[in-house]
Amino acid sequence: MDILLVASAFNSLSQRVFAELSDDGHHVEVVLASHGPDAVRAAVREVGPELIIAPMLKSALPEDVWREHTCLIVHPGPPGDRGPSSLDWAIAEEASEWGVTVLQAEAAMDAGDVWADGAFTVPPVGKSDMYRNEVADAATTAVLLAVRRYAEGSYKPRSQSEPGAHVLWRDYFRQEQRRIDWENDSTATVLRKLRGADSQPGVRDEICGQEVFLHGGYPEDRLRGEPGELLATRAGALCRATRDGAVWIPELRPRKSSGDPAPFRRPAASVLAGFPAPPGSAPGMPGAYDRPYWLPEIAAPLELSPDRTTWTDIRYRQNGPIGFLSFSFPGGAMSTTHCRRLLAAWRYALTRPTSVLVLGGARDFFSNGIHLGVIEAAGDPAGESWSNLNAMDDLVGAVLRTTDRLVVSALGGNAAAGGVMLALAADEVWCRTGSVLNPHYRNMGLYGSEYWTYSLPRRVGAETAERLTTEALPVSSATAERIGLVDRLVPVTAQEFAPEVERLAAELAADPDLPSRIIAKATSRHADELARPLAEYRRAELARMRAVFFDPEAPYHALRSAFVRKLPNGSARPVVTGEAR
Repeated sequence: MDILLVASAFNSLSQRVFAELSDDGHHVEVVLASHGPDAVRAAVREVGPELIIAPMLKSALPEDVWREHTCLIVHPGPPGDRGPSSLDWAIAEEASEWGVTVLQAEAAMDAGDVWADGAFTVPPVGKSDMYRNEVADAATTAVLLAVRRYAEGSYKPRSQSEPGAHVLWRDYFRQEQRRIDWENDSTATVLRKLRGADSQPGVRDEICGQEVFLHGGYPEDRLRGEPGELLATRAGALCRATRDGAVWIPELRPRKSSGDPAPFRRPAASVLAGFPAPPGSAPGMPGAYDRPYWLPEIAAPLELSPDRTTWTDIRYRQNGPIGFLSFSFPGGAMSTTHCRRLLAAWRYALTRPTSVLVLGGARDFFSNGIHLGVIEAAGDPAGESWSNLNAMDDLVGAVLRTTDRLVVSALGGNAAAGGVMLALAADEVWCRTGSVLNPHYRNMGLYGSEYWTYSLPRRVGAETAERLTTEALPVSSATAERIGLVDRLVPVTAQEFAPEVERLAAELAADPDLPSRIIAKATSRHADELARPLAEYRRAELARMRAVFFDPEAPYHALRSAFVRKLPNGSARPVVTGEAR
C-alpha cells in the first residue's frame, strides 16, 4: 500500500512507524507538516497515497486533504480523551494507565471514529522517555492494526458519539500549571512537574535572577538546604533544595528573549556558569568556566550503593563474573566531557575480574553520538566538534580493543550516528524490540567517524553499509537483526529491559564455550589489526571530518544550528522516501 506519513517532525515515533510499516511491505513517504499546509497538499498530489497517517501532529491537517483522503490521526490518549496535552495531563494527574488512539480525521479535534487503540501502564519516568517507549509501543501496534483493518476493507471504525461513550476535553497544559512553588511543593510534586515537561516545554522558573526553563528531574537523598536553594553541581546537573529534600536538574534552557546566544537545552551547570554569582560569593568571571564556580561539585561514586537514591549518569556494578556499565545522557547526546568520563569508567570496569561486560542496559536512548547542543553553544563550534569527535573515537576505540572478555552492547532504546557505532564496537549487540537505529551521519552533512568504516561493513557487508549510510533511513530493530546490525532482539517492555538483560548476561557468562569465544575474539582482532590497523581507519575518517568541521561554508554548521535551535533547515518540502524492504 502507498502510505504518506504527515508528521510535525521526523522524530522517534514517526521514524518507528515509518520503519515498521516499511517492514510490513508498504511503500512509505513522509512530509513534514511544519513546512505548512501547501507542502502537505503538494506531497499528497505527488504521492497519491491510498492512506494518510499522522503520528502526533502539532497542527491540523488541511481540511481538503482529510475530506478527500482517509487520514488516520495518532492521538496520545485513550478513546474519548481529547486535547493537545494528553500526556502532560496523564502525568500531572498521576494516571496509572493511559493509552493511544488511532482515529479518523474530521473537523473536531480528536473526535473522529476509532480504528484502533492500545493501553499501557504509566511508568515513573519523564514524558519524553514514556513517549519514546510505552507510547511508541502502543501507538505502533495500534497503527499496524488500523492499517490491516483498512486494507481488508471490512472493518467499521467505532464512533466516539455512541451512547455511553466517555469523552473528556483537556485544555492545553500551561506554564501556570507547571509552576513550582519551592516553599510549599513536596519533592514528589516537584519531580512530577519536572518529569511532565522534561523535553518540551520545560518548567519556567527563575535562577539567580534569570528566567530559565528547567528540563528533567531526579531525587536526591542526602543534600539539603532552604527551599529553592542551589546546593551543588554534578557532571553538568544542578541540585536544588525542596521543602522536604532536593532534586537534580540535568538541563536548563534560557529564554529566547534573554539575549543568551544559546537559548536551547544544554547542561544546567554550563548555563548557570554564565549567570552572575549570588551576592556574597567569592569573586569570579561569569562564563569563564563550564560550571558555576560558587557551587561545590559533588561527585557520585561509580559503584553506587543500592540504598542510595540520587542522580548519576554513569554507573558500574558487578554481579559475579558480569560487569554492568550503564549510562544515560539527556537526549542520548554525548559531549566531550561525557565521552571522557565514560572512557574513564570503561577503564575502571576493565580492572574488575569479569568475563562479560555489558555496556548500556538502561531504558530509553543508548546514544546519539556527539552533543550538537554543547557544540553549538561553544565559542568555537568547529574546535568543539573536533574535540567531541576525538573523545568519542577514544571511547569507541577502547571498546574495540578490549579482548580479554566478551563485551555486550545492550540497547534499551534508540541509537543514531556515532551511538550506533559505539554499540557495534561490542562483540554482541542486544536490542529491545521497538528500538530504532539510524546508522548514518548524512542528515547532518557529515561523513562519519567512530571507526564506522571498520565496524559497519564487517557486520552487514560493504554493499549494505553503503546503502545504510547513503539512504540515511531509520532501521527497525527487526530489520537490524535481519541484516546483522543486531545479534539478539529482547522482546520486553522498557521497564523489563534491564532485568532481562541481566538474566541473559548470566546465561552468557555460564556458557562453557565462553573462554574459547574470548580467545577467538582476541585472535580475530589481532588478524584484523595486521590487515589494517584501527589507527588507519581513524586517521582516514578524521581527515574527512576535519575538512568539514573547519570549513565555515560546510552544510554541517547550518544543519547543526537549525537542529539545535529547532529552525527550518532551508528545504522547501523535505520528504523522506522509503522503498518496501
